[in-house]
Amino acid sequence: MKHSGLFDNMKECTVCHRPLSQDYEKDLCPVCEENELFNRVKDFIRERDVTEYQVAEQFQLPLRKVKGWIKEGRIEYKEEMKPSIESLRCAECGEPITFGTYCQKCFKVKNTTKGTFVIQKKGDDRMRFLE
Repeated sequence: MKHSGLFDNMKECTVCHRPLSQDYEKDLCPVCEENELFNRVKDFIRERDVTEYQVAEQFQLPLRKVKGWIKEGRIEYKEEMKPSIESLRCAECGEPITFGTYCQKCFKVKNTTKGTFVIQKKGDDRMRFLE
């Protein structure tokens, strides 16, 4: 009598070897598929001077996905290339930036400032922590 194993009806991702169900149509898991897409996008950007709109159109991606990669700092505008359609600006000071949410100066300040202790009111000598 043959015992059927728990994973007899499973297949694996060809890259990371995560288990996939037999009825899953692709050979890559969603994570590896996303990484493969991102690598293709990155190569495309390296070869051309493009905007986020052109990248989204070329790969039939939602624009918010490309903008998300820019905000995450995974891709950025080339320094000599000014974004022609939409400029990215620091959320704190408004300076032009090529990726992320904050310029280097504001990012450094935000990540080194732990908070400030102040005396809240006269006669009350307890300290308060402000974020």
